[in-house]
Amino acid sequence: MPFASHRAKLNLSVEEIEKLDRIIRARTESVARIERAKMLLAYHQNETISSIAAQLNTNRPKVERCISKALACGVEVALNDLPRKGKTPTITPEAKTWAVSIACQKPKELGYAAELWTTRSLTKHIREHCQKAGHPSLAKLGRGTVSKILSKAPIQPHKIDYYLERRDPNFDEKMVQVLHVYKEVELFKKCYANGKTQYVVTLSYDEKPGIQATANIAPDLSPVPGRHARVGRDYEYKRLGTVSLLGAIDLFSGRVHGLVRNRHRSREFIEMLQHLDSFYPKEMKIRIILDNHSAHISKETRKYLATIPNRFEFVFTPTHGSWLNIIETFFSKMTRQLLRGIRVSSKEELVQRLLKYLDEINETPVVFKWKYKLDELSVV
Repeated sequence: MPFASHRAKLNLSVEEIEKLDRIIRARTESVARIERAKMLLAYHQNETISSIAAQLNTNRPKVERCISKALACGVEVALNDLPRKGKTPTITPEAKTWAVSIACQKPKELGYAAELWTTRSLTKHIREHCQKAGHPSLAKLGRGTVSKILSKAPIQPHKIDYYLERRDPNFDEKMVQVLHVYKEVELFKKCYANGKTQYVVTLSYDEKPGIQATANIAPDLSPVPGRHARVGRDYEYKRLGTVSLLGAIDLFSGRVHGLVRNRHRSREFIEMLQHLDSFYPKEMKIRIILDNHSAHISKETRKYLATIPNRFEFVFTPTHGSWLNIIETFFSKMTRQLLRGIRVSSKEELVQRLLKYLDEINETPVVFKWKYKLDELSVV
């Protein structure tokens, strides 16, 4: 006599059958949901529990649980896990809070040599001191559990995020002053385009120190099609010294003024001021955006400025506000186009190539513009 199942049949609607088909064909569904969808669909098609278990390479109790849930609570419940109570946590919330508070302290503050925690050192410290702190549930704490506790906090005591503290109390005021200058430049350009006489020139100035002259120990190897796609270069090189570039960009014309010197002291800065004084007409005011480097405000510099009153006007960027100075954009461009990977035979060659680069830039000058939130700024 054939086996007759006493389990009820599973009646599925057309929508439920289509849903199960979609789950089975889906690539983003979990393996468990796909397997349960196959079980439900096969049982609906009158296949036995044993044959379903054999097809899916699983056991009968697993198939029976899925079918029973579908018959009792519906297809949607059968596709997912029922909520369970789970294991009672052995680590108390207070103990986790204490562990996080330890992680927020530096090891050196607790008598260790290290500056930052590792999960191993943090776990060891917690296990050694948890009893005294009144948290015995941490006595058998593992590194994996420590990682889970920290990730839920969430903190990462083994990493550092760097920040820059604003040390200039007048940062916002100085920033607005610089942005107003950029706004005025745009307005002046429109006036000069209509034929009005230019009576002021605005320059963005800064120094780029430490430009290194490096020479190859062995000659570079040119690319060879089919063999070497890139330039070949010996890892070793020779240091020949450094130079500083003193640069200023005319924000109206885009012309770059530059001096290359061994250092960038007050006397080199004065030399740049003398160059600008001789380049522009005497009746024109020279306004310069620059930082608070000591050479820019030294006694030597102020003594020179006193000999040419009303010629220069300095607009200082706030401390740690170099990003407000447009010439930093030019220095970044120069680094990418010229300095990255440069090799020279002498320091004099580096100087000549820097000056030649400036000449090439001035053949087709680019007018640098400040755009970030400038439209939101009102000029009084």
